[in-house]
Amino acid sequence: MSDKFVRKYAIHSADQLAEAERSIETVNREGIEIVRLVWPDQHGLLRGKALTKAAYLAALESGTDITMAPFFFDPANAIVFNPFTPDGGFSIEGLGGSPNVKMVPDPGTFRVLPWVEKTAVVFCDLYMANGKPFPLAPRTILKNTLSEFASSGYSLISGIEMEWYLTRVIDDGLSHGSLGAPGSPADPPLVAPVARGYNYLLMDHLDEIDDVLRPIRRALEQMGLPLRSIDDEWAPSQVETTFDVLEGIAAADSAALFRMATKQIAKRQGYLASFMCTPAIAGFYASGWHLHTSVVDAGTGRNLMVPTDDAPLSELGRHYVGGTLAHGVAASAFTTPTINGYRRRRPYSLAPDRLTWGQDNRAAMMRVISAPNDSASHVENRVGDSAANPYLYLAAQAAAGHDGITNRIDPGPISEDPYSAEVEQLPVTLADAVSALEGDTFYRKAFGDSFIDYFVTMKRSEVARYDAWVGEHPDEDKYVNGVTDWEHREYFENF
Repeated sequence: MSDKFVRKYAIHSADQLAEAERSIETVNREGIEIVRLVWPDQHGLLRGKALTKAAYLAALESGTDITMAPFFFDPANAIVFNPFTPDGGFSIEGLGGSPNVKMVPDPGTFRVLPWVEKTAVVFCDLYMANGKPFPLAPRTILKNTLSEFASSGYSLISGIEMEWYLTRVIDDGLSHGSLGAPGSPADPPLVAPVARGYNYLLMDHLDEIDDVLRPIRRALEQMGLPLRSIDDEWAPSQVETTFDVLEGIAAADSAALFRMATKQIAKRQGYLASFMCTPAIAGFYASGWHLHTSVVDAGTGRNLMVPTDDAPLSELGRHYVGGTLAHGVAASAFTTPTINGYRRRRPYSLAPDRLTWGQDNRAAMMRVISAPNDSASHVENRVGDSAANPYLYLAAQAAAGHDGITNRIDPGPISEDPYSAEVEQLPVTLADAVSALEGDTFYRKAFGDSFIDYFVTMKRSEVARYDAWVGEHPDEDKYVNGVTDWEHREYFENF
């Protein structure tokens, strides 16, 4: 038996080994010269290396070494942990001194990139030198959560509905702006809107940006993503993109790939696509990520949330909602992980501000879309920030829903007027959300104490830098669109 890393630790299944062979065939057939090996970091940003053909083939068998250094960084690359303490600040054996980890391709995710010559991409999982999964990797957190889901005979089906902004770069600022430093983001490019006015679903608005959207749309389809629609959203320059349903981790990979493709293709055309919730640009409105999910029988694929009577959902579906609501406060740091995302948490804003569910009601946190015996019956979680980490958002949803099913959690009465319902409010700041997560026993059990402590520390760095900036710039009249310059620097180009 080979002693190379992947086989030594039995990392790839038989299906993955077959996918690896198919990826090699594609590399040879398409003349691929570079394969971008990527992994999602704690913020949902894709990091990795661009490997030559020979190096990719070697990585399929041995993985490839990569520094774990990005796990020390908050969104502005401030170094939150001291890598040169005995445990690197993580309280996890083997992480002292910032060691390398193994980046192992998941060959079923291999795709040729339509906008880059002779280049492909493949998502990776991270492993310790002893073959154990790297415990801080969000993709591993989601895989573990879905495995628990599957142990009960269920699969999670997800549909992605994400809002974002398209802007035109006027001045990239590279010759005269700040290039940034660890903990201090660079000046973002100066941009202009690509449309004017609040004209929801107006086709003339959509046509104005068709030349920019067309290569994005074609690339997504060529990569096999199940694109459904690209719409003109509520605010000027705001776009909504939806995808058909995907099972399990494929939904998170697709969300990450979609954001990567959109930003890179737009940038090549002189535009900047941003998934920041509310940019500091006059007239812009908050963007969200609505996550549509249903629970199906893992063996038959039958939707287990379909009501057979006048109830909003099946009994299992109601318990799934009950779990989501029960853990909604603690999950907030995962569904809305940015300072800026909490600007959505306002009543009568089409974003939820409390733990409610409603029948086809966009004011509720959990919107039920169902009909008796309708196999498409499902729920829409409307709480998400458009910049949320796809892997942690889905993991938080899957864990909470599974707990609701397992422990038969009652969601309470369905709400007719969600913004006035007498139920618990959602956190209104990232600081509040992080405190709720820190003291939560459920997600500590689901994701592990080490990860929760790590994530809390990471997010508190972000909050502390924001609070310090606001202390020095307290005049809200100088904020643009009610958003601080700190937020715009922190998130606009990064996300």
